[in-house]
Amino acid sequence: MRSVLIASGFGLILSILLTPLAIRAFRRQGLGQEVRDDGPESHLSKQGTPTMGGTVIVGATIGGYLAAHLFLVDQANWGFTATGVLLLFLMAGMGTVGFLDDYLKIRHRRSLGLNKTAKLVGQLVVGVAFAVTSINFPNRDGITPASTFVSYVRDIAPFALGSVAFVILAYLFIAGFSNAVNLTDGLDGLAAGASAMVFASYVFISFWQFTHDCATEDIVGCYTVRDPLDVTLVAAAALGACLGFLWWNTSPARIFMGDTGSLALGGLLAGLAIVTRTELLLVVLGGLFVAVTLSVVIQVAFFRATRRRVFRMAPLHHHFELAGWTENTVIVRFWLVTAMAVAFGIGLFYADWLQFVGL
Repeated sequence: MRSVLIASGFGLILSILLTPLAIRAFRRQGLGQEVRDDGPESHLSKQGTPTMGGTVIVGATIGGYLAAHLFLVDQANWGFTATGVLLLFLMAGMGTVGFLDDYLKIRHRRSLGLNKTAKLVGQLVVGVAFAVTSINFPNRDGITPASTFVSYVRDIAPFALGSVAFVILAYLFIAGFSNAVNLTDGLDGLAAGASAMVFASYVFISFWQFTHDCATEDIVGCYTVRDPLDVTLVAAAALGACLGFLWWNTSPARIFMGDTGSLALGGLLAGLAIVTRTELLLVVLGGLFVAVTLSVVIQVAFFRATRRRVFRMAPLHHHFELAGWTENTVIVRFWLVTAMAVAFGIGLFYADWLQFVGL
């Protein structure tokens, strides 16, 4: 437990202290946000706010993870694991794709950065590299960071995919959630706050798996996962980093995470779901991200079919803004929706364990 507190604490402290430095540095370099021309008029005042704050989130997450290991280096069997390193690779890789997108937006002074093809190729390279690597590197018990089964709370035995199908599904899952968080990042603090709650749920889930690990305890209801404690440290560090960044990102935001942060956070959430064998559960835990993405899909599909719109504007949070809700009202209510989704998801996870142990 001490290592988890160290990871989250250092992630929080680094994020709080480094974000003001990033704000000043980005202002000096003129790295300001380009606002969509077709967005809500109230957002025009945000033009020029420093962006690419996701670099701080990624750095603080890695720093929190490293700090937890450095402070406990004298403990037996303590060291970096394949699962932890892979998760950080996925976060940093997706963040790099987002960084390139943000940089091009600023350089060309427009709200569009990488074209769709280039962005998908970047996500493809990172996602496939993570997926292929995660079904290799077995530990002494033969358990790899990920499995080739579709999972809900555990692997679903009838849904064995095979290596190729798993890599394809994992890529789609990673790209889908990274883009979902990216779509949700449209209001001050919305994506950072919602992501923090989902990361908190993965701190609980992975630590519960650590205390009920089949590799250490032969008990009913245990979990066949690799390196659950290290997964907890990554999730805890990301939680702290999001909360620290939220201190400066809450309305009125002094800095935006940009695609650098949103793609990194979405990719890490998908990676956590894959290595904890909770892929379908993430759809519940990250219900807000799913709803926001569906609003865009529905809007586009319905408009193409009928030339009419379902929502005043997509993504979903802009619809409520145009309906008369203030920005802070939308943010807080969407946070409440996320909190309820996380509580429900954790309840499903715990209910499954109770069913296994016969309680």
